[in-house]
Formats: sequence, C-alpha cells, structure tokens
Amino acid sequence: MPRPAGTRPLALSALADLVGDPVQGDPGTAVRGVTLASPEVRPGDLYAALPGARTHGARFAADAAARGAVAVLTDPGGRDQAAATGLPVCVVDDPRGVLGAVAARVYGEPARRLPVVGITGTNGKTTTSYLVEAGLAAAGRATGLIGTVQSRTRGRDGREAALPSVRTTPEAPVLHALLAGMLESGVDTVVMEVSSHALVQGRVGGVPFAAAGFTNLSQDHLDFHGDLESYFRAKALLFDGRAAREVVVVDDEHGRRLARELGGRAVTVSAEGTLLDGRPADWTATGVAAAPDGGSAFTLTGPGGTWPARVRLPGRFNVTNAVLAVALLDAVGVPVAAALEGVAGTVVPGRMEPVDAGQPFTAVVDYAHTPDAVATALDALRGATRGRLITVLGCGGDRDPGKRPAMGAAAATRSDHLVVTDDNPRSEDPAAVRAAVLAGVPADRRHVVEEVGDRRAAIARAVALAGPGDTVLIAGKGHETGQEVAGTVTPFDDRTVLREEIAALPSTAGAAPR
Repeated sequence: MPRPAGTRPLALSALADLVGDPVQGDPGTAVRGVTLASPEVRPGDLYAALPGARTHGARFAADAAARGAVAVLTDPGGRDQAAATGLPVCVVDDPRGVLGAVAARVYGEPARRLPVVGITGTNGKTTTSYLVEAGLAAAGRATGLIGTVQSRTRGRDGREAALPSVRTTPEAPVLHALLAGMLESGVDTVVMEVSSHALVQGRVGGVPFAAAGFTNLSQDHLDFHGDLESYFRAKALLFDGRAAREVVVVDDEHGRRLARELGGRAVTVSAEGTLLDGRPADWTATGVAAAPDGGSAFTLTGPGGTWPARVRLPGRFNVTNAVLAVALLDAVGVPVAAALEGVAGTVVPGRMEPVDAGQPFTAVVDYAHTPDAVATALDALRGATRGRLITVLGCGGDRDPGKRPAMGAAAATRSDHLVVTDDNPRSEDPAAVRAAVLAGVPADRRHVVEEVGDRRAAIARAVALAGPGDTVLIAGKGHETGQEVAGTVTPFDDRTVLREEIAALPSTAGAAPR
C-alpha cells in the first residue's frame, strides 16, 4: 500500500498521551510510519503487535524489527516477546483502541485537514459513496474514495489513480496513510464506506467525520456480531458524536430508531413517505417514475426547495440512495444543483450493472449478498420485466451461515427460475453452502429451482433459458474479479463471464433457447 511521501519523523514521546512512556528504550526514537502486518514494515515504522483470533502479533515482532521497525506497540500479553527485540516497547491494555489515534498523529492528522464523509449500513454503502463522489466532482472538488470496490483519487481535471480494495474499510494505519497520501495529491474531500467491523475494531479511530450517513440495516455479519441488536449498536457507533453532521434514512425500523436516539441532531431522509413521529423527513423523494434509461425520475424536496431529479440506477432503493447522497453533499456544502448533476449520470461497478452484448433480454449483475438486498434487487427488476425473471445466486462461505436459507427463500419466491450455485465457498464445502441456501426454498417453489455448482455453468444455464423480454440477474459477487475456493483465488468476473456466455449463444439476434 502506498505511503505518503512527506511524513515527518515523530518522536515516540509525542505519542505518550496515547500509549504512555516506553517500558524500555529511547522515548526520542523517531517514528515515520505505522503498520500491524510485519511483512509490510518499512524502516522507521512503529509495529503494532495486536492480539488476534489465532495468534498474537508479538510473535512477529522479531521479523518486524529485522525489516526496520523502530518501536513496538502491544498489550500486556505481547510485552515479553516485543521486549525481546530490544526495541522501545509501549504497552497499553487495548492497543487496537488507540491505534487509529496513533496512526493519525504519525501521519499528520490528515482527516482534520480533509472533510471526510462516512457511510454505513447493511446495503447501499457503495452506491451511495459513488453518488456522493460524483456530486463532489460536479461541484469542482478533487475527491478521494475509499470502499468495497477500490480506493481512488480523482483530480479536478478528471485524472484518476486507483487501487483495488482488500476490505471495505482499511485497518487504521492503512486508512490514515491513504488519507495523508490523498491530501498530498490535492484531494479536498473524501467519501468512505464504514463497515460495522471497522467501527467495532476501531479502524476509523482518529477520523473526525464532516458528515455521516446511515442507509439501512438488515441481517448480515451475525457470525461476527452475534445478534441483530449488537449489529445495530455497532453501526450506531458512527453516530456517537464523531461526525459534525448526521444523516439517517428512516425508511426502516432501525433508521427510525437511530434518528430518535440522535434527536434533533439527525437530518432525516425518506423515499417512501415515511413520517417520523408524525413529521415528514427533511429530504424526500416523491412522484417516482421509471425513466427511459432504466433508472428513475422523481421530485426531490429538501430544506431549500424542490427540484426535478434523476438517477440512472434502477430500483426504488437507488432513489433512496440518491436522496441520501444529496443530503450528505448538502451537509458538506455542495449546492443541490451540482449534487443532482453528479447523481444523474453515475453508474456503480457491480451494483445493478447492466450487461449488454446484443441479446434480446436484460442481463444485470448485482452485489446482492443479504436476504434484504436479494429481495430488493428482484423486486426492482420485476417491475421492469415483461417476461420471466431468472436468477443465479450463491452465498459466501465462512460468513454468517444464518442468512443462507433466507437468501434462498427471497430469491425463490421472487424468481421464475432460480439457479443456486457457488459464490466464494472459501474454506467451506461448496455443496454444504448450496444445501443451506436450498433449505430455505419453500416447498411450493422447489419446482423453479435447480442446483448447478460451477458458477460459469450456472450463468450459462441462465443465459440459455432466457428469451426476449426476460431478465437475468447474476447476484452475489458484483464487482469482484476473483472466486475463492479452498484458499485459492482464481480470476472470475460475473460481468465478463456473463458477456462471454451471451456471446456463445447460437445467435444473440433471435430468441435464446428456452
């Protein structure tokens, strides 16, 4: 991961209010960077040796020292192994809890010089972040984007630099290095997705957000959080006072609950006519109608007036994402006209992304990987489909197994034909993951469901079934360009494979085989 070029050395003693004095070594030791992965250590780094689920980072302190680390931050459990390196060692009870503030200080507090917009929620984070980025660009701002698909900068001249993302929200040292690098490159506003994992693990520590947005909440990540209440409380951490402005979609029960908890601080958003305690939301969408480009036209109403608006992305849920984006843009000083200009022209990788290879049916790739997202995507496509709705769906392995039957039920009850296949099985038995999805299919819908384990073959099957007026949805992986099976990632892009399988049809000018 690139580091900022202009980081000034910082004496370890300048971190004493965060990590205390070192238990050994020179407090004047100069620190130039921070990392918690020993293979990524650069000379001058502070190595954060954190306790993990399987092992302790202090086991790798000697390796970090050999690579040029100049000090170690750890907890009491890692003290002895860290001290054995002979480096200065700072010991705190919760090193992860202070790591964000430490990284921020080492990299010059970049988030205090850059307005940062944070977006959390189960579904819609990526789409909303891209819409916000587009609105910022339309207003003439140089932008930074950090999220599930990529981290990228876009200058006022439109030139881009991008890196694929490893996770939705980077670890704190990577995040603050990214922000510092963006600041150096001339970026003046950043929008980022903030995951529940990141909030619980303190990855966004040291980031004072200019604005924070909440999309929605439904079942996901319960393998990590344990239950829906804990998941909600994790998301709510973004609204604990760390953001100057707080914007909440109130079209689900969790959004309404969060808005009530925030009281008068919350700016509210609704595309469903939701009343919160008898009052309409601050930002609303009404008169939603299908647009010729497959998106939606609607009337936007906000504190400053009413405007005609459009969004290219299909589905009512993307109207909600668009209104949230405009409200967040307004919160950081972007004129509504510029916000709407950006929103109107934006498409998002792997989010209701159409694939057109000349076929007589509609083909769409979407990242839907929760029960609610699957239902929402299919409901949106049903309204725009004259013929049959054919879905390819899998669930990821090593992730929240409780949602698999619910995803199967959501897809089977809304599809005319469902092909259950593999997503990213990871370390799990692919057949067992598919079986869990199939277990959720209602008895009266089993006749429309088939199982095809190989994902390419499943996509080919859906394409072969499709005829004029039909819609094929490939759900689950969206923008991803690889498939992980038994620890090995092989190249696989749903969009590319879908295009190839359409091209392989006997003819894309006539009806496909049914």
